[in-house]
Amino acid sequence: MKIGIMGGTFDPIHLGHLATAEAVREIFVLDEILFIPAARPPHKSAKPVTDSRHRLAMTTLATQSNRFFRVSDIELKRTGLSYTLDTMNELHATFGATTDLFFIIGADSLADLSKWHAARELVTKSHFIATTRPGVDVNFSAVEKFFGAPATEHIHLTTTPGLEISSTDIRDKVRRRRSIKYLVPDAVEDYIRREGLYL
Repeated sequence: MKIGIMGGTFDPIHLGHLATAEAVREIFVLDEILFIPAARPPHKSAKPVTDSRHRLAMTTLATQSNRFFRVSDIELKRTGLSYTLDTMNELHATFGATTDLFFIIGADSLADLSKWHAARELVTKSHFIATTRPGVDVNFSAVEKFFGAPATEHIHLTTTPGLEISSTDIRDKVRRRRSIKYLVPDAVEDYIRREGLYL
C-alpha cells in the first residue's frame, strides 16, 4: 500500500488542507490519506494551541465525506513534543514493511526540513511529498546538498491548487465575527460556532 500522511495542528483544518491532500492522493496514486493532528509540535511549543479534542473533532468532521481520508489520534496519545520521526516509526510498525509512507509538506517546510529532529534518518526511512503552488519555484539544490542521494529518491515535488487559506486568518476572522464560509467545510464552521472556539 501507499499511504499519504497529512500532519498538522489543524487549528482549524480548512479547505486548503483538504484540496492539497486530494490532489496529492490522485497525483501519486495513494491508497489513502491519513490525517494526524499534532499534539505539541516542537516549532509551536511556545504558542497556545486549541485543545486536542476540538482539533480532532474538526478534522474528523472535515474528512468524513471522502472515503480515501482517515483520521488518526496517534500523536494525541503521546506525551511530550510531537516529533515526526516517532510518528513515522510507529506507523511503519503498524502497517508493516510492505507499506510506503508519504509525508505531505508544503514547499516552505521543505526549506526547513534539514532542521527537523533526526532529519537524515527521517528522509531515509520515509518519502516526502513537497507541494508548491503553480508558478512558485522550489530551490532543491540546498536540500540535495544536505540529504545527498536520499533527497532524489525520497523527496518528491509536485504542484497543487493554490488555495490561499490560513488557519491563523480563520481564527482572526472568527474573533472579529467575520464569515469563514468557503474557507472551512460547513460541518467545521458549525462546530466552531457551536463550541465557541477562537473568540
